[in-house]
Amino acid sequence: MRFVTYASADGDRTGVLNGELIHALPEGTSLLGLLGPALRQAGERALTEPADVVALTDVTLKSPIPRPPSIRDCLCFLDHLRACRKAVGDTGALEPVWYEIPAFYFANPATVIGPYDDVPISPGSAWFDFELEIAAVIGTAGRDLTPEQAEGHIAGYTLFCDWSARDLQGLESQLKIGQAKGKDGASTLGPWLVTPDELPFGPDGRLALQVRAEVNGEPVGAGRTDSMDWSFGEVISYASRGVELQPGDVFGSGTVPGCCLAEHLDFGDLAAFRGWLKDGDVVSLRAEGLGEVRQTVRASAPPPPLAARPDPAAKPRRPRVNPAASALPYAKGLHQVGDGVWAWLLPDGGYGWSNAGLVAGDGASLLVDTLYDLPLTAEMLSGMRPVTDRNPLSHAVLTHANGDHTHGGQLLPASTRVIAAEGTAHEMRTEMAPELTAALQVMDLGPTLTPYLRDRFGRFDFGGIRLRTPDQTFDRRLTLDVGGREVHLIDLGPAHTEADTVVHVPDAGVLFAGDLLFIGCTPIVWSGPIANWIAACDAMIGLGASTVVPGHGPVTDADGIRAVRDYFRHIVEQADSAYANGLDFQEAAFGADLAEYTGWLDAERVVVNIYRRYREIHPDQPVLDRFALFALMAEWDSRRQSCAPRSAGRVVSRGAGFEPS
Repeated sequence: MRFVTYASADGDRTGVLNGELIHALPEGTSLLGLLGPALRQAGERALTEPADVVALTDVTLKSPIPRPPSIRDCLCFLDHLRACRKAVGDTGALEPVWYEIPAFYFANPATVIGPYDDVPISPGSAWFDFELEIAAVIGTAGRDLTPEQAEGHIAGYTLFCDWSARDLQGLESQLKIGQAKGKDGASTLGPWLVTPDELPFGPDGRLALQVRAEVNGEPVGAGRTDSMDWSFGEVISYASRGVELQPGDVFGSGTVPGCCLAEHLDFGDLAAFRGWLKDGDVVSLRAEGLGEVRQTVRASAPPPPLAARPDPAAKPRRPRVNPAASALPYAKGLHQVGDGVWAWLLPDGGYGWSNAGLVAGDGASLLVDTLYDLPLTAEMLSGMRPVTDRNPLSHAVLTHANGDHTHGGQLLPASTRVIAAEGTAHEMRTEMAPELTAALQVMDLGPTLTPYLRDRFGRFDFGGIRLRTPDQTFDRRLTLDVGGREVHLIDLGPAHTEADTVVHVPDAGVLFAGDLLFIGCTPIVWSGPIANWIAACDAMIGLGASTVVPGHGPVTDADGIRAVRDYFRHIVEQADSAYANGLDFQEAAFGADLAEYTGWLDAERVVVNIYRRYREIHPDQPVLDRFALFALMAEWDSRRQSCAPRSAGRVVSRGAGFEPS
């Protein structure tokens, strides 16, 4: 039999599904109350003498057991755990205890939802995932059961989706006391409870169902339930030791291997990952004999923030203050830097704290870059409204592909034409999904790298980002008409990235340099070659702009460009000398004399810059991925933090002296 719970005008009703019709039991009867020896008799009576008959298509199904007494989610499929470990770079090998006892945790009965209800993303999560499972529901009470006895206490089975906030789960796992908010958001049960006699079982007594998972109609995974390592009888037997199990208690099987997103993550090929669930995604889960659940994922409001507790054992860190001087106040917000031209500044200019720009013409305007996350971009666009309400955004230029200049694109009006160099568009198409950046906030990467990354990236919100790719691309140069004003786009890359566009507004004498220019903070060569970056600096100086807005740091002028150019010349000298003396790149990076540049923020980026130079000198140098480079930068910074503070180096930066009108 297939039992359902559905909503009616008089409250929840219980019934038995007969084809496409529901034969209702008397009002006030709950499926939870029926569980036990009388369940079948009650179902047969409903089929022959229904209190009501309604069409399945005319009602809203609820969870068969809307509020179970308890939910234990088990891990019956060890291949699921192996795959999850491999996804984050582990070997997938399991400790002996996994083969000795079954694992389970308690989920939240208060957050059970129905098979077609919308699913709220766990507040604060950017890594929202589904997990296709099968649930067994206890029909009769019992304790200290053998596995064989436990099988006889199962009233029926239903589909179960364990909605998981993988980033919160990963962070909380470091506490080593079990699951918390990463598994607290929602659990789906439904669409109906099916008695065991209607389902197939294998020769070993395991439930033998085919299952399938899809997102937005695209297959994600498929599998079979008879690949369980621990059977339902075994996990229920284990849970019943010294505990009286109650009718309605739910036991989840754990994820059928392949039927979640986490297993398809590969940190060696992040660009291949489809991304975590976002607002509007539709998840469909099917199981042979158990039906289908189909649910739409919905965004949630951000959680109220909690201040971190002070760590009494933590060593004090150097204060982060951008040392560059500027005639224009270096403060967060919109600053006028020329006639009809503004810069949006985000101190201190370190990782993610980037600048953007606005150029207004007659009835139209152009945005230079978005910001690292949606809240920061929304704040910026709101701050620009006094200008853009009069001169709507007709164009948006992305100077390069890094997320701190592209992640906010979805907030732009649909009518805004997004433009970027072809190399930028290529990088945006092939880089990892934006929300994977949350790995820098939540993963345990060791005692040195973990605090370094959380210090640099911990304040950003990477949830809900849908990357908006360019509507138009160009090769090397493009001239735009923005409300009667001529704006020049020039790709001077590859240098910082595969393509690096500057935006020149000749009639205002303003240049937006993107990340070809870091002022008061250390530039980083993700692409190179370094010679291209030096040449790009000369090209920017040649444009003759009196006011230069960098990608990071305070507004400057040609002297600021010269400072960055001279930094790279110094790095080349340091690297070439070290290479000639037989030092490997790590010895060169950790022993480099930064001279007057030692006071620039994020000086540890010298590691990446010398690595790039060594690769230019000798292309057979070992290739290091970004995690490896971040680990070396964290080690460099850790050693520096343990040394006595040094005086800040000389940084030349002068602004044009304009303030918002």
